[in-house]
Amino acid sequence: MTLFAKILAGEIPADFVYQDELAVAFRDISPQAPFHALVIPRKPLTSVAAAEQEDAGLLGHLLRVAAKIAADAGLDERGYRVVTNVGEDGGQTVEHLHLHVLGGRAMSWPPG
Repeated sequence: MTLFAKILAGEIPADFVYQDELAVAFRDISPQAPFHALVIPRKPLTSVAAAEQEDAGLLGHLLRVAAKIAADAGLDERGYRVVTNVGEDGGQTVEHLHLHVLGGRAMSWPPG
Protein backbone atom coordinates (compact mmCIF):
# COMPACT_ATOMS: atom_id res chain seq x y z
CA MET A 1 0.00 0.00 0.00
CA THR A 2 1.44 3.39 -1.00
CA LEU A 3 1.79 6.37 1.30
CA PHE A 4 -1.06 8.08 -0.55
CA ALA A 5 -3.29 5.00 -0.28
CA LYS A 6 -2.71 5.12 3.48
CA ILE A 7 -3.69 8.81 3.51
CA LEU A 8 -6.85 7.99 1.54
CA ALA A 9 -7.64 5.19 4.00
CA GLY A 10 -7.23 7.55 6.95
CA GLU A 11 -4.25 5.63 8.30
CA ILE A 12 -1.93 8.63 7.93
CA PRO A 13 -3.15 12.16 8.70
CA ALA A 14 -2.94 14.90 6.08
CA ASP A 15 -3.74 18.62 5.94
CA PHE A 16 -6.54 18.43 3.36
CA VAL A 17 -7.38 21.51 1.32
CA TYR A 18 -9.95 19.79 -0.93
CA GLN A 19 -11.96 16.56 -1.07
CA ASP A 20 -14.64 15.14 -3.36
CA GLU A 21 -15.73 11.72 -4.59
CA LEU A 22 -12.94 11.50 -7.22
CA ALA A 23 -9.96 13.31 -5.70
CA VAL A 24 -8.35 14.86 -2.66
CA ALA A 25 -5.75 17.58 -2.22
CA PHE A 26 -3.50 18.11 0.76
CA ARG A 27 -0.45 20.15 1.71
CA ASP A 28 2.92 18.56 0.94
CA ILE A 29 4.86 17.62 4.10
CA SER A 30 8.07 18.85 2.47
CA PRO A 31 6.98 22.02 0.65
CA GLN A 32 9.13 23.32 -2.20
CA ALA A 33 7.31 26.67 -2.36
CA PRO A 34 5.26 28.82 0.03
CA PHE A 35 2.18 26.96 -1.26
CA HIS A 36 2.72 23.31 -2.18
CA ALA A 37 -0.20 20.89 -2.32
CA LEU A 38 -0.69 17.50 -3.92
CA VAL A 39 -3.81 16.54 -5.85
CA ILE A 40 -4.41 12.79 -6.04
CA PRO A 41 -7.17 10.63 -7.47
CA ARG A 42 -8.99 8.25 -5.17
CA LYS A 43 -8.54 5.68 -7.96
CA PRO A 44 -5.16 3.94 -7.54
CA LEU A 45 -3.37 4.96 -10.76
CA THR A 46 0.41 4.75 -10.55
CA SER A 47 1.08 7.70 -12.89
CA VAL A 48 -0.33 9.63 -15.82
CA ALA A 49 1.40 7.07 -18.04
CA ALA A 50 -0.75 4.32 -16.54
CA ALA A 51 -4.00 6.15 -17.28
CA GLU A 52 -6.29 4.68 -19.91
CA GLN A 53 -8.68 6.47 -22.27
CA GLU A 54 -11.45 5.80 -19.75
CA ASP A 55 -9.51 7.95 -17.25
CA ALA A 56 -9.60 11.08 -19.44
CA GLY A 57 -12.43 12.63 -17.42
CA LEU A 58 -10.61 11.92 -14.17
CA LEU A 59 -7.40 13.50 -15.47
CA GLY A 60 -9.32 16.61 -16.48
CA HIS A 61 -10.95 16.70 -13.06
CA LEU A 62 -7.55 16.57 -11.34
CA LEU A 63 -6.45 19.62 -13.35
CA ARG A 64 -9.65 21.48 -12.45
CA VAL A 65 -9.04 20.67 -8.76
CA ALA A 66 -5.48 21.98 -9.11
CA ALA A 67 -6.82 25.23 -10.56
CA LYS A 68 -9.42 25.53 -7.80
CA ILE A 69 -7.03 25.06 -4.91
CA ALA A 70 -4.57 27.48 -6.54
CA ALA A 71 -7.33 30.09 -6.85
CA ASP A 72 -8.47 29.42 -3.27
CA ALA A 73 -4.87 30.05 -2.14
CA GLY A 74 -4.81 33.36 -4.05
CA LEU A 75 -2.26 32.17 -6.60
CA ASP A 76 -4.25 32.78 -9.78
CA GLU A 77 -3.30 36.46 -10.11
CA ARG A 78 0.50 36.01 -10.19
CA GLY A 79 0.61 32.39 -11.34
CA TYR A 80 1.56 28.94 -10.16
CA ARG A 81 2.94 25.66 -11.45
CA VAL A 82 1.28 22.25 -11.83
CA VAL A 83 3.64 19.28 -12.24
CA THR A 84 3.35 15.52 -12.34
CA ASN A 85 6.37 13.25 -12.24
CA VAL A 86 6.53 9.89 -14.02
CA GLY A 87 9.03 7.19 -13.12
CA GLU A 88 12.39 7.29 -11.41
CA ASP A 89 14.09 9.60 -13.93
CA GLY A 90 11.05 11.89 -13.78
CA GLY A 91 11.45 12.23 -10.02
CA GLN A 92 8.41 10.18 -8.99
CA THR A 93 8.86 8.93 -5.42
CA VAL A 94 5.33 7.65 -4.68
CA GLU A 95 3.73 5.28 -7.18
CA HIS A 96 0.31 6.91 -7.06
CA LEU A 97 -0.58 9.59 -9.59
CA HIS A 98 -0.28 13.06 -8.06
CA LEU A 99 -0.13 16.63 -9.25
CA HIS A 100 2.08 19.10 -7.42
CA VAL A 101 0.56 22.60 -7.20
CA LEU A 102 3.29 25.10 -6.34
CA GLY A 103 3.07 28.84 -5.94
CA GLY A 104 3.75 31.89 -3.82
CA ARG A 105 7.13 32.63 -5.41
CA ALA A 106 8.60 32.99 -8.88
CA MET A 107 9.37 29.64 -10.52
CA SER A 108 12.57 29.16 -12.48
CA TRP A 109 13.02 27.29 -15.75
CA PRO A 110 14.14 24.69 -16.47
CA PRO A 111 12.94 23.00 -13.29
CA GLY A 112 15.27 20.30 -12.05
